[in-house]
Amino acid sequence: MGEAPGRFPDGRPQRTLLVTLTGRDRPGVTSRLFAALAAFPLDVVDVEQVVIRGRLVLGVLVSCPDGVDVGAVWAAAETVAADLGMEIELSTGREKDVPRRRGTLHVTVLGNPLHPAALAGIAGRIAAAGANIDRIGRLAHYPVTCIELDVSGADPAALRAALAAEAVEQQVDVAVQRGGLLRRAKRLIVMDVDSTLITGEVIELLAEHAGQSDKVAEITEAAMRGELDFEGSLRERVALLAGLDAAVIDEVRHKVQLASGARTLVRTLKRLDYEFAIVSGGFTQITDALVEDLGIDYSAANTLEIVDGKLTGRLTGPIIDRAGKAVALERFAREAGVPLSQTVAIGDGANDLDMLQAAGLGIAYNAKPVVREAADTAVNVPYLDAILFLLGISRSEIEAADAEDAR
Repeated sequence: MGEAPGRFPDGRPQRTLLVTLTGRDRPGVTSRLFAALAAFPLDVVDVEQVVIRGRLVLGVLVSCPDGVDVGAVWAAAETVAADLGMEIELSTGREKDVPRRRGTLHVTVLGNPLHPAALAGIAGRIAAAGANIDRIGRLAHYPVTCIELDVSGADPAALRAALAAEAVEQQVDVAVQRGGLLRRAKRLIVMDVDSTLITGEVIELLAEHAGQSDKVAEITEAAMRGELDFEGSLRERVALLAGLDAAVIDEVRHKVQLASGARTLVRTLKRLDYEFAIVSGGFTQITDALVEDLGIDYSAANTLEIVDGKLTGRLTGPIIDRAGKAVALERFAREAGVPLSQTVAIGDGANDLDMLQAAGLGIAYNAKPVVREAADTAVNVPYLDAILFLLGISRSEIEAADAEDAR
């Protein structure tokens, strides 16, 4: 537990006392300890409390004038520990002028499963960067295990690069984000649709009805890898749908499946007053239904041209391609009154790259290698709601909100 710099008015460094209680958790431990400390002229500098499987660790750092009887403080705290059947430690010191650390970073680790070796490797990289782990806590134990570390004293870009390499080696997902008030401010989430919010690619489902599955899938895969210009490849694929009965769109719409955890993700973010948007290289004939079903705030997608009940093989209106997705993100942010620094973009393909790089946080979700390398962080577990943990939202908070809505 770090000690914040503090000094008496005359410039002398303050004396500090660190009281640590360890033992079985029960109601009233914190209040009992503070009630005992309240009998002395102490100032609270820092408090940390952690409970793991019913075992409590409570640390209280206080500063006090030289005239305070440390022995009396110790005796009072020891009496509380004895009454509660807990272990107690006390250490003393004096605050010294120390260089200010750079701001706190949140390091989020996702694993399924999460092995000790992964945490050892990550902690080692943090130490090698000359940084300090100030706090560790668990955000979730399912569908993945998520551990969050508060880290100080690190350069964000350098630490992100080091931990990205460790994540690949340990086969876990690691995100590095700046801490502070920005994380709690209003945010806009902008998400790709095909193979992200939903499973599969809509155009491939349409192609099945047109007898063009293999050709369309081949073009789609090349475009997602960044080997083909997206707009050209899209028009080429749509042209293969010419003559298809428009009623097929309704059949495909009913076949569309949300990604695992998608409904939980959107529902939870909406409860927390986040703005949520989708942007797709797919088609409004599908995305409009998702907007209505999930209560999405903003959307942008391409539109299939239909004449006399048939697909013409052409598109109408502006094309939502790689550049168009970034433009849509910026437009959504303006309309929502959210600065770009507070936007989060999520996608999996090369046509998401501009959007991911324009956002304050770009997340590659089960993405192609070129996208994982360019994004701020990558999530490779098949649970879309795991993204909530990157935003600092715990599994217990999700469940509490679900329970509240059920009442």
